[in-house]
Amino acid sequence: MKNPKSYFEKLYSGDNSLKLLDQSYLPRWMVVIIDTLLSVLSLYLVYIILQGTPINFHDIITPQLQGLIVIVITLISCFSIKTYSGIIRHSTFTDVLKLAFSSLATAFILFSINFIYSLQFEGKIFITTGILLYMLISFSALLFFRLIVKESYQLLKNTASSQYKKRVLIYGIDNHSINVGKTILEDGSLNFNLIGFVSDEFKTKKGKISGKPILTINNNFNEIVQEKRVEAIIIAEKSFSIKQRSKIIELCLANNIEIFNAPSLAQLNASEGVQIQIKPIQIEDLLERDPIEINNGLIKLDLENKTILITGGAGSIGSEIINQISDFNPKLLIILDQAESALHELELQLKDKQPGLNINIELASICNNYRLEKIFNKYTIDYIFHAAAYKHVPLIEKNPHEAIFVNVNGTVNLAMLSIKYEVQKFVMISTDKAVNPTNVMGASKRVAEMFVQSLQNEHPNKTKFITTRFGNVLGSNGSVIPHFRNQIAKGGPVTVTHKEIIRYFMTIPEACQLVLQAGTMGQGGEIFVFDMGKQVRILDLAEKMIKLSGFKPYEDIDIKITGLRPGEKLYEELLSDSSKSLPTHHKKIMVSTVPIINYNDIKYQIDNLIISANFDDEKETVYLIKKLVPEFKSENSIFKELDTLNK
Repeated sequence: MKNPKSYFEKLYSGDNSLKLLDQSYLPRWMVVIIDTLLSVLSLYLVYIILQGTPINFHDIITPQLQGLIVIVITLISCFSIKTYSGIIRHSTFTDVLKLAFSSLATAFILFSINFIYSLQFEGKIFITTGILLYMLISFSALLFFRLIVKESYQLLKNTASSQYKKRVLIYGIDNHSINVGKTILEDGSLNFNLIGFVSDEFKTKKGKISGKPILTINNNFNEIVQEKRVEAIIIAEKSFSIKQRSKIIELCLANNIEIFNAPSLAQLNASEGVQIQIKPIQIEDLLERDPIEINNGLIKLDLENKTILITGGAGSIGSEIINQISDFNPKLLIILDQAESALHELELQLKDKQPGLNINIELASICNNYRLEKIFNKYTIDYIFHAAAYKHVPLIEKNPHEAIFVNVNGTVNLAMLSIKYEVQKFVMISTDKAVNPTNVMGASKRVAEMFVQSLQNEHPNKTKFITTRFGNVLGSNGSVIPHFRNQIAKGGPVTVTHKEIIRYFMTIPEACQLVLQAGTMGQGGEIFVFDMGKQVRILDLAEKMIKLSGFKPYEDIDIKITGLRPGEKLYEELLSDSSKSLPTHHKKIMVSTVPIINYNDIKYQIDNLIISANFDDEKETVYLIKKLVPEFKSENSIFKELDTLNK
């Protein structure tokens, strides 16, 4: 004997003679026939009901002819109000209204016939009570028929397809979570089979939402997962505190349960499918940090109707700064970068997604002072966000002269032109690697910091030079997250340089929000340091990413320790030993107070540094950087021997 489920599957696939669930099943002619039969049945019920009462049918025409007239009028009303224009399985409240209006229209026409006849002759054709009974019974019958078809289709579809869907629980019983659950239940195309809601607060054991049980976590999450054969958990975005999210995520990771993020109902994008918007949770979502609040009003006051230059605009940070600045109605955005392909792609994206944004693209290198001057002369620039830089530690350690050309000389070029052309604010994006640097990249950024500070101190001019300093940015080009994702996609191994290496992390939007806020707060000469939260162990990061991808670390995908790279240190700092931090009115932003070097002294040393880099003398170049930045001590690098010469 065949399994009953196989019949359901056959019906659902449409691979049968009836094609029960195919789009062409129950065509309009069949629905019309069934509606006609139901209308006849309704008339017969009215006849039976009235037979047992003192009410008698009018004898102007026979009851059979009366019935025929009623049926014809019913069909005319249905066709006129277009009750057959949709597919029954997809009926909505609008279709119910159409059905109600057609019943009312039928009754109205019958009453009108009675009224017109009574004006010419004595009596009526149809019984008033009969018309009202027929309207009620026929509407109920037609509506019940449609509900049966709709629910039967959904039942067959769910029964046949549920074995191919992920068995999921929704975490939480707030409005956001309930709306996500209803969406899953109503949309049969989603790849989720909702088996219930899970909560750590609900106390009643027999509670249900939309017919699905509410399961309470009382140190029994493992039992719930095994008993219900749970494959995934869906968390409604922004419904819970960091502590609550972290708790359920850790439980899921420990039990190899997939985790999905779902937007709240207000955040759903109508132009995208719900399936696309319910996404696997990303490592960026696991940052244990409260959302950043910024003063949009002050930022808008600062940036609205301004001409703003963004260097490195095609990079991860630069492009996000552009995205956020666009919300504040700038007069013109000048996007400068030397990466031709990335710049072209960014231009196409902006024209497609933000056609009203006024942008000008400039393909140029910040090392080319002649080209930069042409750009400064072409526009009246109010603000500069300087995000252009070389940032990859091992690569720059092998090519120290390039760090001088871009990170140092490029910054000098932009800063001097800013003074000459009276730019209002110059916001430079630095890095935590500039603090007690152990590599050429970090040291070159520290030199750039020192120069703009000394320039501010030397020239009390119109331009305000502001530096922002933060750690690693999750998901930026070349960062550890995309690197790990690529390694996991290839089946591993995932490579970590040291078991104990830790880093500060921040998402790209978070970092750029704070850059804009710091730019608004700055009065010139400050180094703003961002609260990066807790440092994250890279090995833990790798393990979580493997688990989030549905694999087991060290079993499905191995993790290998490769050793520290040239210039790499175990931990980063946001403040040097000699600096102090002062609070600002924003709890996430502090000001680092560091000694400022005399402008003439640093300008002379930087000039010598640039000359040395032009001669491509690596050791001489790094030696001169160490003289400028005494706290620069090389780690795992061929330049470590130069530290003894600097004593």
